[in-house]
Amino acid sequence: MSLQEDRPAEWGGGDTSTPLPSVSLLLLLRCFFSSTMLETLTFLVQKLFLLAHLKLSSLVPPLAAARADSPLSRRCERDEPPPPSPPPQPSGAGSGSGSGTVRDFQRGDLLEVPRTLFTHFGIYLGENRVAHLIPDILPALTTDRRLIQQMVTNTRLLLGVISKRASIRTDSVEDFAYGAGILLNHMDRAVPRSPLSGEEVAQRAEQLVGSVSYSLLWNNCEHFVTYCRYGSAQSLQTDQFCEWLKSLIRDQRNVVLTALLGLLSMVCLGISSSTALPTLLIPFTLWMAG
Repeated sequence: MSLQEDRPAEWGGGDTSTPLPSVSLLLLLRCFFSSTMLETLTFLVQKLFLLAHLKLSSLVPPLAAARADSPLSRRCERDEPPPPSPPPQPSGAGSGSGSGTVRDFQRGDLLEVPRTLFTHFGIYLGENRVAHLIPDILPALTTDRRLIQQMVTNTRLLLGVISKRASIRTDSVEDFAYGAGILLNHMDRAVPRSPLSGEEVAQRAEQLVGSVSYSLLWNNCEHFVTYCRYGSAQSLQTDQFCEWLKSLIRDQRNVVLTALLGLLSMVCLGISSSTALPTLLIPFTLWMAG
C-alpha cells in the first residue's frame, strides 16, 4: 500500500506514487518502542532501587546498634574480646572501653558521623574541639572570622560545593555531630596504613585550619582526616563510588539501553547531528569500555 497524500518538498516531492521510507521507518520505530520501552524502564527502575538500597544499607548504622550505643561516642569493634569493665579514666585518657562521654576521646582520634547519603569526618583536638573540612562559600566572600566561625548553614554548604570552596575549621563535638552518633577510629580497620601518633595527627590538623579548595570526589573531609591520621590522603567513599561507576559501565545491558534512548530521541526530536551522534557514540563508547 503506497501513500498518495501531499508531501513536503524536503521528502522529495516529485513522484507521489513512491512509498515514503521516512514515514515507514517512524511507524516501525513506534511499534518497536511500544513493546520494548516498558522492559527498559523496568530495568532502569530496578537498578536505581538496588543502588539506593545498597547505598543506604552501607552508610546508615544499624538501628539496634544505634540504640545500644551512646549518642556521642561508639567505639569500633576489635578483633579481640572487650576487656572486663576497666576503671574510669580521666578526661583525654584511655581508648579501651568508651563510657559514652567526650572524655573517651583522645587527642588525634578520628571521628565519623554517619549521615543518610554520606559520612562526615573530623579529627579530635582535645578540650571538646574537632577539626573538620566542610564546604563553605563564606571564606571566599569575607575575612571576618566572627562570621565565618558561625555554624555553617545549608545554603553556605551548598554554595561551597558549587563554587568548590571549603574551610577546615574547629567546632565543638556537639556542633560537629549535629545530634548524630559518632564512630571512633572506625577507619583504622579499613585503611592498611598504621595511624600516626595522636599528637602528630592533631598537629597536622591544626596546621591546615583555614580556607581550602574543595572537590566532592578528590578533596573532601575524608581526604583531610586520612592525610592527618595516616599520612596519605584518600577517600573510601570516592573509591566505592568509582567501583560502582565501573560496574555500571561494564554492564553491557546499558549499551542496549543507551541505544534505545538514542533512537527514541531521534524519533521524538528528529534526525540531526545533535541526536544522531550521541546515539552512535555513547553506546559505542560503553561497548568498548565494557
